[in-house]
Amino acid sequence: MIDPAFVRMMAQYNTWQNNQLKPVLEAMDHDDLIRDRGAFFGSILATANHLLWGDTIWMSRFDPSVEAPAVTGARSTDLHPTITSWSADRFRMDGKIRFWADGLRALDLKGDLTWFSGTMDCNMTTPVASSIVHFFNHQTHHRGQIHAMLTAAGQKAPVSDLLFMPKDA
Repeated sequence: MIDPAFVRMMAQYNTWQNNQLKPVLEAMDHDDLIRDRGAFFGSILATANHLLWGDTIWMSRFDPSVEAPAVTGARSTDLHPTITSWSADRFRMDGKIRFWADGLRALDLKGDLTWFSGTMDCNMTTPVASSIVHFFNHQTHHRGQIHAMLTAAGQKAPVSDLLFMPKDA
C-alpha cells in the first residue's frame, strides 16, 4: 500500500504546508482568527488547533515517545488560545513527525495498530499503513478548510499542490 518513501514525502509536505501557513496566520488579527466562518470547527484557529490535536493523538499511537494531547477530542479546538502558542507547538510536532518518518522501515508499515478511540468509545484496530494514510489525509483535509477560510477572509492562502513542493522543503 505505502512505503517509507511515501511517509517521508508526506511528512515533508506537512512541514512545508505548515511553514507556509504560519506566517499568514501569525500576521492576522486574533479576532479574525477566532471569527466563526461557518466551517465545521468554526474558526481558523479552532481548525488549526484540531489539526494539531489530531497530529498529536496519531503520533502518540505511532511513536510511544510522543505524549497524547492533554485535552480530549471534544476539546481539540481549544488546544491553544493564541496563534503564538499554536505556532510553537506546531513547529515541535512537525519536527517529531519528520523524525518519526525518517526512521521508518518497510517492516514498520506492516501489521495492525490497536488503540482506544474516545470518539467511538471502544478499542479500534486498523492496519498500520491505513492508519498512516488516514493521518496524512486528515492533515490535508483540514488544511484545505483553513485554505478556504483564509481565501474567504481576503488572505493570500499558500500554494498547496504537492507537485510544487520544493525539494528542500
